[in-house]
Amino acid sequence: MINLKIALILGILVPFHAVYAQKQPVDYVNPFIGASTSVAKAGDGAGLGKTFPGAATPFGLVQLSPNTITGGDNGSGYSYEHTTIEGFAFTQMSGIGWYGDLGNFLVMPATGPLKTFSGKENSKEKGYRSPYDKSSEKAGAGYYTVTLSDDHIRAEATAAPHSGILRFTYPAGKQSRIQIDLARRVGGTSTEQYVEVVNEHTIRGWMKCTPEGGGWGDGDGKPDYTVYFYAEMSKPLKKYGVWTADIPKGTKRKRQDVTSDAYQDIVKNSKVLYGIKKMQGKHLGFFSEFETRKDEQVLLKAGISFVSMEGAEKNLQTEIRKFNFDEVHQQAKTLWAEALNKVKVSGGTEDEKTIFYTALYHTMIDPRCYTDVDGCYVGGDQKIHQTHKFVKRTIFSGWDVYRSQFPLQNIINPTVVNDMVNSLVELADESGQHYLERWEFLNAYSGCMNGNPAVCVMADAYNKGIRKFDIEKGYTFAKNTCEKFGNGHVGHSFQISETLEHAYSEWCLSQLANSLGKKEDAGIYLGRSKSYKNIFDTTQHWFRPKEKNGAWSPWPKDGILTMGYGCTESNPYQQGWFVPQDVKGLAALLGGSESMAAKLESFFEKTPQSMKWNDYYNHANEPVHLAPFMFNKLGKPYLTQKWVSEICRRAYRNSVEGLVGNEDVGQMSAWYVLSASGLHPSCPGESRFEIFSPVFDKIEIQTDSHFAKGKIFTITAHHNSIQNRYIQSAKLNGKDYNKCYIDFAQIIDGDQLELFMGPEPNMSWGTSI
Repeated sequence: MINLKIALILGILVPFHAVYAQKQPVDYVNPFIGASTSVAKAGDGAGLGKTFPGAATPFGLVQLSPNTITGGDNGSGYSYEHTTIEGFAFTQMSGIGWYGDLGNFLVMPATGPLKTFSGKENSKEKGYRSPYDKSSEKAGAGYYTVTLSDDHIRAEATAAPHSGILRFTYPAGKQSRIQIDLARRVGGTSTEQYVEVVNEHTIRGWMKCTPEGGGWGDGDGKPDYTVYFYAEMSKPLKKYGVWTADIPKGTKRKRQDVTSDAYQDIVKNSKVLYGIKKMQGKHLGFFSEFETRKDEQVLLKAGISFVSMEGAEKNLQTEIRKFNFDEVHQQAKTLWAEALNKVKVSGGTEDEKTIFYTALYHTMIDPRCYTDVDGCYVGGDQKIHQTHKFVKRTIFSGWDVYRSQFPLQNIINPTVVNDMVNSLVELADESGQHYLERWEFLNAYSGCMNGNPAVCVMADAYNKGIRKFDIEKGYTFAKNTCEKFGNGHVGHSFQISETLEHAYSEWCLSQLANSLGKKEDAGIYLGRSKSYKNIFDTTQHWFRPKEKNGAWSPWPKDGILTMGYGCTESNPYQQGWFVPQDVKGLAALLGGSESMAAKLESFFEKTPQSMKWNDYYNHANEPVHLAPFMFNKLGKPYLTQKWVSEICRRAYRNSVEGLVGNEDVGQMSAWYVLSASGLHPSCPGESRFEIFSPVFDKIEIQTDSHFAKGKIFTITAHHNSIQNRYIQSAKLNGKDYNKCYIDFAQIIDGDQLELFMGPEPNMSWGTSI
């Protein structure tokens, strides 16, 4: 912005709004951060952020986004480096590894002859996919636009919580079209579909998605859901129809099957049936053809439900009654503005603010709403339930999100946390499983990853006053979970990871039991939380897996750097630091606090500058995410200050490759939001939050008025800069403060924390542990 004083001297006329307008948090959101699955650019098989750039609302059921690919380890359905778009889907997953899912109700505008198959990007026959003008591609909070090159069609997307609207601007043409691939699904196909013409502007129907059609984990994630839709088009249905592919009985239909040339040939040769009013089949699509004037706009709006067609209709009619794209876009932006204004930062660079607010935005995609506007949802028993006591939520990436994502939401969105705990408890009850799933997806017990993270989230929430759920039922299921999977059992396939993760979750259960007055249980699970010691090999001075007969597993050539040696997605060197519940106990095994701090510092020092996937501090994956905060508990808080600052600077950027690893359903971004604020737990489940160097000069966090007092917690960092990253002294509410941690109660009470920064460590500040 031009300086007003200089402008007046130069006689420059400056509009009033240009002088006083200031970018708001919502204006900083860049949905392209992390929007790549490229293995080549990541430097490892896990890929990069795997976010999607399309339109969504905070924790909404609908995500309306471009899709560039159907298969592979590509959970978002989109990767920035792809040069063609298949269409615009109304549901997406964000930041997940494994084989993805959703990507349903794929809408594509087109001109010319109808093509019934998507084709492949580098094939001569591209099908209905289209190249696009990369320079035209833009996205913001609640909005996406791009121009499709072949047909010269501009596409725009925006969303409401349960619905979305697309606006297509066409060239003049005799055969323009909107076509909808009802079978399309990320990582596979829906196995059965139904479509019905309701009136001259409206269709409705459903798409059934089962493990036989791949999807989540290529079917191993046990996905079993039905997406219902109710869609209206601004252009009347005059020349319309259905295409149907004759899928032979017994045909395999997982990701590798449906993307094969043979399967694509079947779809390519689909029957095209004009004027069909309703149809059910294994592979259907719907289309409407019409003439267009130059720059004529045609809109499609649709309500989505996982309950019923009637629910989808009610969702649409409640949220988007008119074909007013700009109004819906403004409403979506307003919802994001309200959500993002819960945390305000000042100072820092424009890039740092973009990284911060985009990260905050990404933490509010999931756990998404699974409930219709009338409170109906599909339960774990596959029956329809209705409640207004909580919002049923889904996509709980437990092993990832208990570390940072839920601790952040405990402060700024405790109602969402309360909803998620209710949802997990009700799922355990309705399904008859009676234990808490670790990675829940649309009611599926996928069993993905390890540990018992739902226990940790429940305990952390309860001990922070988030308690509007059936705690007796919840505690019973939490205990069942630890008994079924915890360290009371042996024979884990990834023994180091399993043992350490279960030790922590059993510590969390002991804290919950203690809060509920269940003293005997508290003692039992506190004892079991020490079980990590059972796999510490004093001859190798580190953790080591054992064989079923109790003997140590053979020591590998690369020792503790051996990826997968008793560990999930990590090596023993990385996983071995995960004893957040007993840092003193771990220090004793490692020769004392000084020895442990030296070993931990060496672990960080060996990390490559890029912080991409590596054998040391691997920020690209979650097992190490709490390690930087351990220095505070070892009496060396200046090292937490140093390394958190380094991670924020080196592992996050304002670019498509701006996340060094999978976004993991909010976890990677939540780590940054908290860490850039100078605040993060070292052990979720306890009320202590560590204090260290923030990225910004001032951070204001709006606490909740239902679960807290609705006050603003403020952190002010005086003389803050990249050079001045060490805390010299601190004040809390105006009084000298010499602790490197603060209690959760002080945060939600709206206390005022001041940090005085300098270029060199103050070895004496905050050393009281």
